[in-house]
Amino acid sequence: MKSQNARLRIGTRGSKLALAQANLVKDLLAKNGIETEIKIIKTCGDTFTDRPLHEVQGFGVFVREIDDAMLAGEIDIAVHSMKDVPTERPPELTIAAVMKRDSPYDFLLTRDRTDLKDLPEGAIIGTTSLRRRAQLLRFRKDIVIKDLRGNIDTRLRKLREGQYDGIFMAEAGLERMKWDIPGERLNADDFVPSANQGTIVIAAKKDSEAEKAARELDDDKTRIETRIERIIIGILGGGCLVPIGAFATSEGNEIHVRTEVLSVDGKRHVKIDEFINPADYVREAEHIGNELKQKGGGKLVDEAVKMFAEKRGYDDRKSLSCGLRSW
Repeated sequence: MKSQNARLRIGTRGSKLALAQANLVKDLLAKNGIETEIKIIKTCGDTFTDRPLHEVQGFGVFVREIDDAMLAGEIDIAVHSMKDVPTERPPELTIAAVMKRDSPYDFLLTRDRTDLKDLPEGAIIGTTSLRRRAQLLRFRKDIVIKDLRGNIDTRLRKLREGQYDGIFMAEAGLERMKWDIPGERLNADDFVPSANQGTIVIAAKKDSEAEKAARELDDDKTRIETRIERIIIGILGGGCLVPIGAFATSEGNEIHVRTEVLSVDGKRHVKIDEFINPADYVREAEHIGNELKQKGGGKLVDEAVKMFAEKRGYDDRKSLSCGLRSW
């Protein structure tokens, strides 16, 4: 067992954004008197940079190897973007902290600072997110969408070079990099964010000193909001293979929940927008998920999963699902 005076080892991916997130956790723990060091772990999600993530087989392409390193005793805590963390987790590990959420919104960067509605017909937008693709096609049927992979620097370089007229990003990533880049925050009514977008979580071994240290950074409000989103997505299934948005935010004494499922081409969608009681949020989130499914969301999920199963030659739905459900 590590002594109480030993530094906690923080496991993270090596991208600039992942390191920015890990350093944020490092600084916050330092304020609580906890010394840490950062250890970079390469994941299979970093290896397959030539294809969209939904075409990479398996669960948690940014998480699995980091989990293995923790189980092997090579690191004490891990810092993840919450939206990357699948449901199926090693039983020895726990989410010790769900940190206060940063911006959950999508952000559009264009070469000439043109808003989405004013882009010319045939403008090329880069994204690999199936949700953003479907929502964009619904909003502007005349836009051309091309896949976009790579770290933040690579994506910005491709934009500057003119490979794209605009690129979609998560606003939280730009905030964490401390980059003040002009662009357009997309409203959550037309572009309902992905479940858990903008949220960082800290994983640790259960009942460890590392878990106790990380628990001090937990934000109860964010934990509830993101759990609502995961409950809804879990009921629908499909994970990253389906254009699904789920966004819960506390407003006064209620929680505003916006969630939708779209067809891959953006031509059809089922949406629910309502307020729920925080005191009974689990039951109400389950009700919303089931209602969305019954109103046609389940059919859209099945269509998307079937399409990708046929494309990749799988007949096992579980091997395709990204497993984003409630813990």
